[in-house]
Amino acid sequence: MKCAFGENPKRCYKDKGISSRMSNAAMLRETLFKAREYMEKLDAAGDDPAKKPAFDLRLQALLPVLRREIPLKAHAHQANDILTALRIAREFDVKLTLEHVTEGALIVDELVQADVPLAIGPTFGQPSKIELKNKSWETPVVLNAAGCRVSIITDSPVTQQSHLRFCAAMAIASGMPEADALRCITLNPARHIGVEDRVGSLEAGKDADIVLTEGSLFDMQGKIVSVFVNGERVAP
Repeated sequence: MKCAFGENPKRCYKDKGISSRMSNAAMLRETLFKAREYMEKLDAAGDDPAKKPAFDLRLQALLPVLRREIPLKAHAHQANDILTALRIAREFDVKLTLEHVTEGALIVDELVQADVPLAIGPTFGQPSKIELKNKSWETPVVLNAAGCRVSIITDSPVTQQSHLRFCAAMAIASGMPEADALRCITLNPARHIGVEDRVGSLEAGKDADIVLTEGSLFDMQGKIVSVFVNGERVAP
């Protein structure tokens, strides 16, 4: 379940009462409060339909979040927005993943303590808005070195998905060990979205989606030798 902080909701929903970071956070809190109250009434009613609250599709959709069955996926760039997302997640005891995390290197200690999955990017290209002014290839390097659960993303189609290995290569050039960079575009993203039992690493019983390269995957001049999908060779 996605929620967003920062410039995007301010720009897109200013005519619906969100014109600041404070109003954005307040509306999310209010909705989660209502959903929690709705959940408590449902649970108290049990199998008695007469005691159940009036059905509310929006609040119903948040029940898997409040019951920790799925995470709240928070889009946040600035450090203050990231910290707001962490506070709200603690307040309502929900699982959280953070997407973008552009200024994560400014609050390393807080992110280490929170121990939530971080999907960092898109980092390629020039900052297109003020909240991206501190984006840097060093951000995933610093957070990975601190022990955070880092994934590197392109936020496709912002950056094309085909450039993912280039993004990982830029992290390597900024100081990330190559093995860690590979993990940041394979196993860590699989864990981030909860599909690590199927993909992300080479293990018996997982989907056999494999790319074989001549030399390092992160050498942009390197050659892809073979591609296997579900164990079947599809290229060349």
